[in-house]
Amino acid sequence: VQLQASGGGLVQAGGSLRLSCVASGRTFSIYNMAWFRQAPGKEREFVSTIRDGTHRYYSDSVKGRFTISGDNAKSTVYLEMNNLKPEDTAVYFCAARAGRVVLSAIRMPHVYDNWGQGTLVTVSS
Repeated sequence: VQLQASGGGLVQAGGSLRLSCVASGRTFSIYNMAWFRQAPGKEREFVSTIRDGTHRYYSDSVKGRFTISGDNAKSTVYLEMNNLKPEDTAVYFCAARAGRVVLSAIRMPHVYDNWGQGTLVTVSS
């Protein structure tokens, strides 16, 4: 599976962006797709995931502001980000996992088999 993320950019605090992640290859095998982010000098952190195309989970820091969705026909996952804050500034990565994983593990980067190249989101104050 190959992943191509896009949609990052520079936005003022309070603004919105929509990230896209297009999957290609053995997309039928994907069970979880997720977004992670990594700010300079920090570890990669979980943002959101969509499981089995229906169940959605978010980190506490983005809950209520970000929405993950999927379009199976386009093999694409989106991350709608609203009310952005300077602390949301990071490189955002999409990730995919083939096959099921226990719910307690979905926030861990190491369970994901495939990663996109990342797209930079910068939120100015």
